[in-house]
Amino acid sequence: MRHAIAAALAFAVAVPAVAQIASTPQMPGQASGKVAAGTYQVDPAHTQVTWTVNHMGFSMLQGQFGASEGSITIDPAKPAQTKVDVTFPIDQLSVTNAKFAEHLKSKDFFDAATNPTARFVSTAVTPKGANRATMTGNLTIKGITKPVTLEVTFVGAGANPMSKKTNFGFTGTGTVKRSDFGLGMAVPIVSDEVKLTVNAAFSQ
Repeated sequence: MRHAIAAALAFAVAVPAVAQIASTPQMPGQASGKVAAGTYQVDPAHTQVTWTVNHMGFSMLQGQFGASEGSITIDPAKPAQTKVDVTFPIDQLSVTNAKFAEHLKSKDFFDAATNPTARFVSTAVTPKGANRATMTGNLTIKGITKPVTLEVTFVGAGANPMSKKTNFGFTGTGTVKRSDFGLGMAVPIVSDEVKLTVNAAFSQ
């Protein structure tokens, strides 16, 4: 059961492979794609939050959460006014073993029966060039709210050939301490530091 000690938290947004894979001319989404000002809904099927911890100095361990609901309000002419609000279903976390997942959802860690969701709400966005920004926000897990900073990169935008609607996405990286959110079991045997990778997708 020792491996179950490797709990970490969700959310919310590490250097993602998606950002490192160049779009091709055949892909409808392009880094130069345009996004019209407005409010877009999160795409639950294509939004992921991956967490990574150091498991006892033996290996790196990851888990993942999806997004159940949320939105982004954005105006490319006023990027600093971007607002993001996304909810993540903690009770649907994904790891490599069913018993491990149940332990993470127990009162030892997330207590998912009492706290089935986590939420990230942005508080500020600082543009850093055409396709990058620093996003700060409040992350709430187990009823505990702490500030989080994410380094965000725009991936691409375009018309989805299946839905005919505008799709676009961002990827973000950040670091938190799980003990800040009441998830400190076995620190420091398992790292307190949690690296987050967020791949966020939005659509009309």
